[in-house]
Amino acid sequence: MQKGLDSEFLAQLKNKNDIVDVISSYIPLTKKGMNFWACCPFHQERTPSFSVNAPEQFYHCFGCGASGDVISFVREMESVDFIDAVRILAERAHIPMPDVSLDSEKTAEKKRKRDQVLKILNACAHFYLDNLNSGRADAHVEYILSRKLSASTVRRFGLGASLDFKTLPQFLLDKGFRREDILDSGAVTLSDNGKLIDAQGGRLIFPIINAFGDVVAFGGRVLEKTDFAKYKNTKETIVFDKSKNLYNINLVKKEKKAAGLKNLIVAEGYMDTVSLWQAGFHNVVASMGTSLTKEQARLAKRYASDVLISYDGDFAGQKGAVRGLEILRDEGLNVRVVALPEGLDPDDVVKRYGSEGYQKCLDEAMPLIDFKLAVVGRRYDLNKTEEKREYIREALKVIREADSESVREDLLRTLRDKTGMTYESLRRDLDNLPAAAAQQEEPVRGEDGSDRTIKACRFILASVLFRAKYAKNFDLSCVKFDDPVHNIIAEYIIGRQKRGENVRASDLFAIFDEETPELSAILDLSLGDPFATPEAEKYFEDCVRTLKRQQIDREVSLLRVQCDAEPEQDKKRQITRRILELIMQQKNL
Repeated sequence: MQKGLDSEFLAQLKNKNDIVDVISSYIPLTKKGMNFWACCPFHQERTPSFSVNAPEQFYHCFGCGASGDVISFVREMESVDFIDAVRILAERAHIPMPDVSLDSEKTAEKKRKRDQVLKILNACAHFYLDNLNSGRADAHVEYILSRKLSASTVRRFGLGASLDFKTLPQFLLDKGFRREDILDSGAVTLSDNGKLIDAQGGRLIFPIINAFGDVVAFGGRVLEKTDFAKYKNTKETIVFDKSKNLYNINLVKKEKKAAGLKNLIVAEGYMDTVSLWQAGFHNVVASMGTSLTKEQARLAKRYASDVLISYDGDFAGQKGAVRGLEILRDEGLNVRVVALPEGLDPDDVVKRYGSEGYQKCLDEAMPLIDFKLAVVGRRYDLNKTEEKREYIREALKVIREADSESVREDLLRTLRDKTGMTYESLRRDLDNLPAAAAQQEEPVRGEDGSDRTIKACRFILASVLFRAKYAKNFDLSCVKFDDPVHNIIAEYIIGRQKRGENVRASDLFAIFDEETPELSAILDLSLGDPFATPEAEKYFEDCVRTLKRQQIDREVSLLRVQCDAEPEQDKKRQITRRILELIMQQKNL
């Protein structure tokens, strides 16, 4: 149970939010047998391996191992914490959230702080917007006009103006907000002499809004040449972590609900996003100038599995960018890179060539591996022998990463044409590359005793957990488990059975993290109906015998050590008798 939330409330919440209904509101489900199936929303796949178990009220992907209950699913799909996922489900089922019996004083204070910070940021957004429309923001308006932004676009993104460093702090104090909360919002900071000042003083303001429509931070742009950074974000706060947010995700979410999304464009900054949106590309977000993170990749994946990276025209020379794109790929996204004319950003392309010109760039976007090969090519002068040889070595390392033989062949032909080498020599060099990646992988374990024991533990627990007929009256306390996850599951089952309560697999997600590998391995055994055959019953009996034999072996080993160390003959004989009894028990198993 999540600390701070009453178990009865959580049970009511789950009963009112059937997991099939909730998940089908995000992705299409198809009923096959007892379960519902879909392509997993958490990794890229063509054949459905994502299963929703309606009777047990949990989901499990037999491909990537993702699993959880209805709260876990909403938390992952919406990229929110546990409490916000509960709040979403409570609103969906029209169940009032508990008052601040939510938790201890510490949690209550955290909730108060979060609510106040959101109120402050919302007030700031309106303050900046009023400034822009006040007739006193000439420089800001002039800049907006120079970027050819329409009034409707400005309103849509809530752009605003900071006129100075002093008026925002005073405005917030006059509205009754506490000084400490104002500082914690990130919108206001302290000057060198300890006075409150606007953190975005004098800048054009871009409100950063999360997927739920809350203003969580601000980006600001200077309007004249200065030694300060051209763009800056407010600091990270209780409601804002730059690495977990994407600019414009709020409008993208609305677009997906209204018309669906074929793909997602990821730009570098605020103005590119605003300009592209105005040009009709409503599927655009921005990474806000940071290297892409795993959290941003997962957030992007909630909205589309195909991502088009559209950074500035000199982006191909930035080594760090490649690592960010690999993060997207590793999260199961299909990544392509938009090649822009050298030195131009998306906003420049739209202004110079129009929407059609930018769409042409999107249509010609290259796969990630081609982009990586192009990045390598820019580092070397192929007219110099040594640099050409180094380029070939680096290019072959990239080609080795291709996920199919046909792609490798195509890339090798490209490399042949660029370097003048023969295809055959490049192929031989590729085949002779050290298998560095493979050497780092863990060796596959054989079917040794430890593997058999682990598999036996998993099958016994799965049989009891999913109520196999042959395991209906089985007493789990008669076998011992070594793995802590196995022990916790066994304790949960034994406790429920003693109280005469039903055992539910979905309850385990209130105990374990959804990414617990051993829990995932046990849930993998629920595929199809594996517990209803005579073979399953026989295997279950074999598994129980395996664990009991192992238990006896350990006890015998300990007793033999004790016997060897025991000086008194009577006690030696007692220990020896016990060893013989155990050996007889083992033979009878």
